Amino acid sequence: MLGPSSINDLELAKQFLEANPDIETIEVLLPDINGVLRGKWLPRDNLLKAFKGGLKLPVTTLNFDIWGRDAPGVAFDDGDADGICIPVASSLSRVPWTDRPMGQMFVHMADLDEQPFIGDPRVVLDSIVEKFKALGLKPVVAIELEFYLLEEKRDNTGRPVHAGCDANADYPIGGQPYSLDLMQEYQEAFHEMREACETLGVPVDTLVKEFAPAQYEINLHHEDDPCSAADHAMMLKRVIKSVARRHDLNASFMAKPFGDMAGNGMHVHFSILDEAGHNIFNNETEEGSEALLHAIAGVQSTMVETMAIYAPNFNSYRRFQPGSYAPMAPTWGYENRTVALRIPSDDFAATRIEHRVSGADANPYLVLASILAGAYEGLTKKLQPTAAMEGDAYSQAQSSLPVYWPDSLNAFERSKFVRTHLGEVFQRSYLAAKRQELDEFRHTVTRMEYDAYLLAF
Repeated sequence: MLGPSSINDLELAKQFLEANPDIETIEVLLPDINGVLRGKWLPRDNLLKAFKGGLKLPVTTLNFDIWGRDAPGVAFDDGDADGICIPVASSLSRVPWTDRPMGQMFVHMADLDEQPFIGDPRVVLDSIVEKFKALGLKPVVAIELEFYLLEEKRDNTGRPVHAGCDANADYPIGGQPYSLDLMQEYQEAFHEMREACETLGVPVDTLVKEFAPAQYEINLHHEDDPCSAADHAMMLKRVIKSVARRHDLNASFMAKPFGDMAGNGMHVHFSILDEAGHNIFNNETEEGSEALLHAIAGVQSTMVETMAIYAPNFNSYRRFQPGSYAPMAPTWGYENRTVALRIPSDDFAATRIEHRVSGADANPYLVLASILAGAYEGLTKKLQPTAAMEGDAYSQAQSSLPVYWPDSLNAFERSKFVRTHLGEVFQRSYLAAKRQELDEFRHTVTRMEYDAYLLAF
């Protein structure tokens, strides 16, 4: 359970300073509700002070909207008070891509009594993990992230430009998925990303070329610490974006950068272990156990209410189109990529659920918290799922997930499940920030509207 830094944490900080005498500055990384890293640069001499509770930031740093603005009704409720930033000692490391030696570490927010602040996404996830621990259970998770490599400059309409030879045509047809030749094109950047992950202890698995031009996917290993897995997903994004810039490229995890091409997803694989280390989804059959069915049902039944987490931005909802591999209903099935919850074919011991709803723009802490809270609900209430889908789920299941942002925010606001498991404080602050963003988009007239209407009427 999260709490103040311990003596062991302080010793780790001392060892880090001794092992890295050339580092003068440490970047403090606080993931906000959007999954954007906020923080500050910390002089070397202040690192140990931070491990003794001496590092502060306003609590509202967590609740900025995507443009970094305070959300209405949140900033001044407590006088815009400071919170204490508690270092995550295991994340303390060198930054591999900077010209001058630097360190970095994640922090989570606590109140002035050093108790975890319940509006911090990392704390929200930790609270769900603790619920499983009380049942003698341990979730195991793995995250897959899709992204685009783009040229630094946009075209004359403001549209991003694909990087690489597979996008040189004016109208590229297909993205050559799983092409080895195309991955060779940026091999130096990809090797640098892998080496940076090794330095940072980020457990990367495979790299593949994805469906759209200049689109790729990097997978992370399964971990039995969901908070660590979310940390690693955040760090993987940072590695990819930072190394891409060193190679005069931009990397984007935007959910749908191109309306006519594949979107970027964040797929989450998860299983649950009991105290003996046995996967409770495994009963030595292809169908899996009753616990598997209960977990599927719980995630199914809460998917509408948590859609605002899985699709957190205005652009996120452009992913959800028939036949797009982004699900339109809370369906499930065995070895079926047209459903929301896929049960991959594997060894019985590796029986797991793949959650295919989230965009790569979502906050990994909140995605994991929402998925695991749904599974917890299903397991504790012994819920039963709908029938497993066979074949094309798009043609069989009526679209029932919110595909418009206001609808998902309304469902999130009404949700007793969200209030119970993710917390009322978080629910209120998240809604305030997201509704402020929505209002901004509502007030902005787009170029397409001018082209359609300005001279027509």
